[in-house]
Amino acid sequence: MTGRYLDTLHKYAVPTTRKNAKNLRQTATEAEQKLWSLLRNRQLKGKKFRRQHVYGDYILDFYCNESKLAVELDGSIHLQRIGKEYDKLRTHFLNNNGIAVLRFWNKEIINRPEKVLARIAKHLGDCASNFESDMRNPNY
Repeated sequence: MTGRYLDTLHKYAVPTTRKNAKNLRQTATEAEQKLWSLLRNRQLKGKKFRRQHVYGDYILDFYCNESKLAVELDGSIHLQRIGKEYDKLRTHFLNNNGIAVLRFWNKEIINRPEKVLARIAKHLGDCASNFESDMRNPNY
């Protein structure tokens, strides 16, 4: 890959964040492992996803560069006030850089992977539409 491509792909990334991403790839949660098994190797709509992808100071759980889509899996820490505030800032930063964000609870991917994949696939099919940002199942 060319340096210019990598500069765009890892926009604003710093070396320490890249190292943290590598560590996260090696210690994936059950939900991350499950979703990765369904997204890897262009299994969903022929789109390439990366896992624990660095963008700025953030590490995205899953990222499709060609569709500018981040997929985040959230656990209970995201229910706490500080987690919600962090998510809001992060989503705002990503949206301002042209990246849409879809959020799912860990339990959703473990218990209903077909529904999660359907929502991701729908977004991939609607890439020209505006951001579907910070989407969560209200019935969690």
